[in-house]
Parts: sequence; structure tokens; C-alpha cells
Amino acid sequence: MENTRELFQIMTRRFGFLNKNCCSAGGLDISLIQSHILYEIDHRHKPSMQQVAEALGTDITTFSRQVQSLIKMNLVKKLPDPSDRRVYVLSLTVEGKYIATTIDQQMNAYLNEIFSHMNDFEKDTVIRSIKLLNEAMAKSSQCCTTPVG
Repeated sequence: MENTRELFQIMTRRFGFLNKNCCSAGGLDISLIQSHILYEIDHRHKPSMQQVAEALGTDITTFSRQVQSLIKMNLVKKLPDPSDRRVYVLSLTVEGKYIATTIDQQMNAYLNEIFSHMNDFEKDTVIRSIKLLNEAMAKSSQCCTTPVG
């Protein structure tokens, strides 16, 4: 039987998920969590802090610190929601949009390069398998957390 954990360990390393910074864009070093925050804000319409934190499965305290660092880098804006002043909505600045787009292009180029080593059937099989895995993970009672041993 294959060592499944080892397969995931290797994939994690090869994707660079263990690196301190996942990407460099516009002269800035962006951490993996920061790139995920930028992606979520970019793909939603003025999401609240809570919505993005929940989407990423991260606690609000850690999330708030990361958002603050993105605000200092002039990539994210945080404004009170006009309909409910207790809620803060997030949006990308012009620079933030540029960085998010650049990271998106870098990731797509990387994935295209990886898939170039596969034929169409293999590529479709991998994508279908990842979708299946994502769906199964969403059904898991331990979704979005580190499994407790």
C-alpha cells in the first residue's frame, strides 16, 4: 500500500507550501496565507473580514494580523460596511489587484508547466481526482483543521 501521507508531504514540499514566502510580485515578498487572502478578496465582492477568515478556515485573530500587514503594504483596504458599521469589508487597492493578478498568472504558468508533462487523459484524471478529494475533505468532520491524534 502506498504511504499516502508521504505523497502529500512530497506534494506540499514541491508546491513550496513550506516556504516562508510563496511568491514575489511587484518587488514584494508575499506569504502563502497573504496570497490566499488576496485571492479570496479578489474573487468576492467586498467580503467581510469574517467571510474571508471563514473561507480560509483561519481564526479571526491570526487573520486580522495578516490583513493589517497587507494594509501596511498598501494592498488591502478595510472599511466599515455602510449598512452595518460593526462589520468591516475588505477590498484590494490598485496595487493589491496588480499583485493578486501577478500571483494568479505565476500560479497558472506553474500549473500549466506541470500539466505539460502529462497527456490530456492524465491531466483530466488529476483534476477530477483533486475535485473528488476536495469534496470528500469538505464532508470530513475534521475539515480545515489539523487532525488531532
